[in-house]
Amino acid sequence: MADQLQRAHPLSGRLVSNAGVTVEPAPEAPRMILRAGKSALPALSKALGVKLPTKPKKSANGNGRIAIWLGPDEWLVIDLQSGDPAADCAAVKVLHSAVDVSHRNTAIIVSGTHSAAVINGGCPLDLSLDAFPAGAATRTVFGKAEIILLRETEDRFRIECWRSFSDYVFGFLEAAAVDTDG
Repeated sequence: MADQLQRAHPLSGRLVSNAGVTVEPAPEAPRMILRAGKSALPALSKALGVKLPTKPKKSANGNGRIAIWLGPDEWLVIDLQSGDPAADCAAVKVLHSAVDVSHRNTAIIVSGTHSAAVINGGCPLDLSLDAFPAGAATRTVFGKAEIILLRETEDRFRIECWRSFSDYVFGFLEAAAVDTDG
């Protein structure tokens, strides 16, 4: 990856900070979509340093990585320490598909006491702590864009979206943050 061109963050310099909510771009991070059958999970989890979750709406953290369950045989793996999860999977001799999507995705962090209300401005999910507790994650929609939503803590969410939709998603969040101000 070191020999590749460095891409500018599509949301560089953007920030919304109102009473009760902050919306900001997350630092760039390597990401991959992993597809594998159940029998491959122990070897892949070991190689990645994070146990791949096997239930809907679940995520796992470990070794500086986040693994988000997207379907019975699909995960989004985000490396927060600039490692290369696809390369780690390449060494594993079990049937799987690991596709680097770092160029396609970016992330937005929404934090603060009004974070769930701001996200609900464009997302139909019940984001109450009972329905969507810390660690919960899912693929959903925000406005007209597909996103992957992860609740990192009670008042902090990570929204993963395609780079091409990031300005739209950020602008929508910005408008929702203004509406919930005060």
